[in-house]
Amino acid sequence: MAFLPTAEICDTNAAHLSSGDLRILHPVFHMYGQSRAFYGPVVTVKVFEDNVLVRELLETKGEGRVLVIDGGGSMRCALVGGNLVQLGQNMGWSGIVVNGCVRDVDEINLCQVGVRALGSYPLRSNKKGTGEKHVAVYVGGTFIRDGEWLYADNDGIIVSKFELSI
Repeated sequence: MAFLPTAEICDTNAAHLSSGDLRILHPVFHMYGQSRAFYGPVVTVKVFEDNVLVRELLETKGEGRVLVIDGGGSMRCALVGGNLVQLGQNMGWSGIVVNGCVRDVDEINLCQVGVRALGSYPLRSNKKGTGEKHVAVYVGGTFIRDGEWLYADNDGIIVSKFELSI
């Protein structure tokens, strides 16, 4: 399936927006990486200032999926850096959305993976391995669940309970 612009998704899916099957994330994310538009099935992880589980997921085959990281909105350390984005690219991930910070922005901006995050911060995260994979997360003002579909472009980020077509 070809990429669907988020504005067009909104224009053609009013009923799904009204029902909550289609949700728009708050416009709080900065764009990083070469890919300005990306989409795919969601994989979720919930962590706080610790990125061990993030690495574990990015080490698996991405197969065009999007990793959604609920870092609790922490702005005190980066959950994703250039090495992890490069790993995600090598493993076939389509995008990474971080409810938290990234670092190594210049490195990330050379990668083909689309990245959205609240901001950048130079301090790396802890390495304790705490958190949960494949759980519902609350990011950008909405709950996002494993297996839902995420669409991101220059206009915003949308999450759908199912794959969309026009």
